[in-house]
Amino acid sequence: MTLPSRPNVDDSLVRIRSLLDKQELVRGLVHRTEMHHHEVVEDLVARQYQNELRRQINQLHPADIAHLLETLRTDERRVLWELIDSRYAGAVLLELSDPVRSSLIETLPAEKLVDAAERLDSDDIADLVPDLPAHVVQGLLQRLNHEDRTQVQSVLAFPENTVGALMDFDLAAVREDVSLDVVLRYLRRRGKLPEASDRLMVVDRDGLLRGTLGIEALVVHPGETRVAAVMEKDPVHFQTIDAAADAARAFERYDLIVAPVVNAHRQLVGCLKVDDMLDYLRESSHKDVLAQAGLSEDEDLFAPPWKAARGRWAWIALNLCTAFVASRIIGQFEGTIEQIVALAALMPIVASIGGNTGQQTLALMIQGMALKQVNSGNFRYLVSKEVGVALINGVLWGGVMGAITWALYGQLPLGVIMFAAMVLNLLLAALTGALVPMALRHIGQDPALGSSIILTGFTDSFGFMIFLGLAASFLGV
Repeated sequence: MTLPSRPNVDDSLVRIRSLLDKQELVRGLVHRTEMHHHEVVEDLVARQYQNELRRQINQLHPADIAHLLETLRTDERRVLWELIDSRYAGAVLLELSDPVRSSLIETLPAEKLVDAAERLDSDDIADLVPDLPAHVVQGLLQRLNHEDRTQVQSVLAFPENTVGALMDFDLAAVREDVSLDVVLRYLRRRGKLPEASDRLMVVDRDGLLRGTLGIEALVVHPGETRVAAVMEKDPVHFQTIDAAADAARAFERYDLIVAPVVNAHRQLVGCLKVDDMLDYLRESSHKDVLAQAGLSEDEDLFAPPWKAARGRWAWIALNLCTAFVASRIIGQFEGTIEQIVALAALMPIVASIGGNTGQQTLALMIQGMALKQVNSGNFRYLVSKEVGVALINGVLWGGVMGAITWALYGQLPLGVIMFAAMVLNLLLAALTGALVPMALRHIGQDPALGSSIILTGFTDSFGFMIFLGLAASFLGV
């Protein structure tokens, strides 16, 4: 597919945004003005702006169009979608985030979806198929030729987040027993090199992976040289059932651009490319950020309020429960707070410092688990290390706050209690931040899923209990 040339993207986005605003403003003015042939005038105004919008938007790269759609309200997205050239519609759908893509698909006729999708490569179609309605998928598969249909079905057979589900079929394979001149003639007949690739795959007569041939080696060695003499004989490669996260780490570790993918018999079936890995990492990172706050990966920033609210009910309910527990703990010490009003002013400090410490530990543990740096062999050390960090910070900053409390209120015992409460709450926060993600993984849940909400509930509730409990015990109130 030939993509449009790229103008200044930022300027184009600003112009399109301005045109949409002007169109809305003029439509409103026309609608409120009494005149003959009202509908005709409205139609003329709409066409005037639509022609300019169509011209502007179809100058953009599909990724930039997708970015623009993600910044618009749902009604504006539909307006622009109707103006996108059908040649680029499938590529735009592929670039959209999951929630925006789903919201558009819900409103598009089946025929338009099939027309948009069938222009894509087979591996891209496989990425899009899970979001399409069943009847659209059936119509799409019927339109594909046998080879593309087989490739799409093979990718769909693999579980999500495996190498097989992400692999690309756009590769060039050559035999190890031919010369470099033969390889060059083959590439000329092919017409182009595989996209985002710095090497060719080398196979034997049975299609078994034997190595890879770098483009540099192909160019710099004499034409009569055999492929077997200059190929890399033990390249980094993956099986279709390998975890995508493991593959992403290998791409980062070995600075890979493309890597072969084989089946259980070591037959070459596809390849992984760096752009596939970047897309995977971006989606995984986006999902983890939302999950820590208890949000679904399907959360759309511009979704209607009712739809967005429904997706947050469960975690708000959990947050209310933890807040209620914290309030009941405070309620048990009402008499203490009434006698020493300073406690009410100091309580939030203890809770917030504990929450901050816990969030730092939580972020490190979730990242370590995602990178597979945390395991049963080193978990105890990591917990003790985080507890040690919390102890050092607790003694240091607890001492500072204890001294400030003493200076402000003139009560040394209150300063000592502030010091002890901060040390204990920071220790508790570090333990909670380390244990919560491990506990979630143990029960089969995503370690990032709502972990921030759970941590905040613990640090607030127990922070208040520790501080007020110490005050009640040692101040005699």
